[in-house]
Amino acid sequence: MAGQGTPATALLTKRKIAHSTHPYDVSPDAPNYGALVAAALGVPPARVFKSLVTEVDGGLTVAVVPVTGELDLKALAAAVGGKRAAMADRTVAERATGYVRGGISPLGQRKRLPTVLDASALAHPTVYVSAGRRGLQLQLAPADLVALTGAVTAPIAAG
Repeated sequence: MAGQGTPATALLTKRKIAHSTHPYDVSPDAPNYGALVAAALGVPPARVFKSLVTEVDGGLTVAVVPVTGELDLKALAAAVGGKRAAMADRTVAERATGYVRGGISPLGQRKRLPTVLDASALAHPTVYVSAGRRGLQLQLAPADLVALTGAVTAPIAAG
């Protein structure tokens, strides 16, 4: 898989974590982007997760939620012991993670940020998250995702 390497895949390879990469072709501006990615991969949308960079009480936090739902900002703030959560500015998110919007991976970020994984991930043997660039997803066990990111799990998805 030459040319598929990203900081996220490099981290998984270095740590010898079982994973696979899955390319797909969906426009990042398409409506229902997540559902289209799941369809392109041939997996249930509940197993495909998006990484959202947020600000909780002024500090950046990554929320990893199913593409089928939205992020519950109040639940996210509570999960990290904060009072207030909001979506981070796109430029801030890209600078902090080293990835572009639509390709932000919870793994291999420029600066390791606190991460919260929606608890629904634990119901699946493997989940899909961005591999660190548009058009490429990683499949790995949710326990490995938690271990590598230091994530807390909590019910943070709405809808």
